[in-house]
Amino acid sequence: MPAGEGPGSETLILKKPGPATQGEGPAGAAAARNEAGHNAPDDADPHPNAQTSPGPAAPTRETSAGSDDAARPPADPPAGGAGTAGRGPVPPSGGGDRPAQGPAEAGRGSRDASGRPRADARTDVGAGPGRPPQRRPEPGGGLLMGRPFGVPVYVAPSWFLVAALITWVFGGQLERVLPELGAARYLVSLFFAVAFYASVLVHELAHTVAALRFKLPVRRIQLQFFGGVSEIEKEAETPGREFVLAFVGPLLSLVLAGVFYAALLPVEPDSVPGVLLAGLMVSNLLVAAFNLLPGLPLDGGRMLRAVVWKITGRPMHGTVAAAWVGRALAIAVLIGLPLLTRSLGSGAADDVGMDTVLDALLAAILAAIIWTGAGNSLRMARLREHLPELRARALTRRAVPVPADTPLSEALRRANASGARALVVVDGEGRPVSLVREAAIVGVPQHRRPWVQVSTLAQDLTDGMRLSAELSGEELLDALRADPATEYLVVEETGEIYGVLSAADVERAFVKAMARPS
Repeated sequence: MPAGEGPGSETLILKKPGPATQGEGPAGAAAARNEAGHNAPDDADPHPNAQTSPGPAAPTRETSAGSDDAARPPADPPAGGAGTAGRGPVPPSGGGDRPAQGPAEAGRGSRDASGRPRADARTDVGAGPGRPPQRRPEPGGGLLMGRPFGVPVYVAPSWFLVAALITWVFGGQLERVLPELGAARYLVSLFFAVAFYASVLVHELAHTVAALRFKLPVRRIQLQFFGGVSEIEKEAETPGREFVLAFVGPLLSLVLAGVFYAALLPVEPDSVPGVLLAGLMVSNLLVAAFNLLPGLPLDGGRMLRAVVWKITGRPMHGTVAAAWVGRALAIAVLIGLPLLTRSLGSGAADDVGMDTVLDALLAAILAAIIWTGAGNSLRMARLREHLPELRARALTRRAVPVPADTPLSEALRRANASGARALVVVDGEGRPVSLVREAAIVGVPQHRRPWVQVSTLAQDLTDGMRLSAELSGEELLDALRADPATEYLVVEETGEIYGVLSAADVERAFVKAMARPS
């Protein structure tokens, strides 16, 4: 619904852009591989995968008209846009020219509206005069241990907690098996904890190598409390690849168990090497068996998803089936694991109480991981369904270009006359150099605006803040994640300014799309 005209010649009108052809772009899905016990839900970047909003009405591409070098808004702009609904002008207090703010803009820092410049204002996508391309920031996540295959491996702080726990528990077992070790048993136990997580790392590297083989980017590997996580940023293109990608992890764990078993044969069982090799063999068998359970977010759940995907031809159906099986598994683990360990246990009577509490606590943590991972998988599936609705062209706001020395009051008058919702500062040749921050405009008193130049309120453009109007879906989200900012300059393939894209508009559009039933 178009914004009404506010009184005063300097009111910045925050109008919804008019209709236009919506740019089609490749739409995909960003998904982080999350596995309980070793692939936990992505914390990212929602992710997930990890990994992130529908479309306000699209602005029309218009030629320059009028005396203010700005494109005129269409006569009948459409209603219902997610990014601009309800964003009308705010009448100035006492004849002022205060711009309106959307619901997501207050407290979010600078905010720019987008619009159309004169025909000679041009820029190149990703090109900034004298500025080198920006590199994607490191994902972080703990202590960096290395970069096998170019993928950073991090050890989360929680790993040190579980390493200490394993050292304590395994040390107690060694006291019964090898009492002659004395206090040295804790050094042996610490070595076991490190070796076990090295096996988990091999498991994760199997997923990583398979993903890289299928040309799927891997953000990082993280070793944490209950194992590891391989954060794969895109979904496999076919159910066959999805199956292989999930199966290689448990397969490598089974191979490691076989290797430790073969190494155990010539070793004395009641020796330190024998106990270590037996423990590593059993732990890798447990990791493989646990992750082959057919429920998301486990590897077995992804294998089940791939099978249902292959049968039905719909990846969403596979996700729903595997996710609900995962939730059933969570309940089974919560109830069944304590009962199983109690029936198989043979501890002393005075140890039964403590063992029962520990078993129940472990079961609750594992069940929570599985349940949460299954829910995250469902949400990520809905995300992938709605990704095609995110189009830079549809979400972009109209803007008006102004020279750097233009008084703020004059710039607002031009924006008001053209129906624009942002100000783009251009140089003498019409090339955009910065975006005027809406929050900065709000902070300037009305009586000072004729003496404040727009350049003093502008944020310099970086290469990552220049986006193509044809971006959509996964490509659009990748561009926003690669260079986080509050606003981006959107340009045509010819280099002409199309407008300004607000990250808040993308967020609102996605939230609205996710609220609709799949």
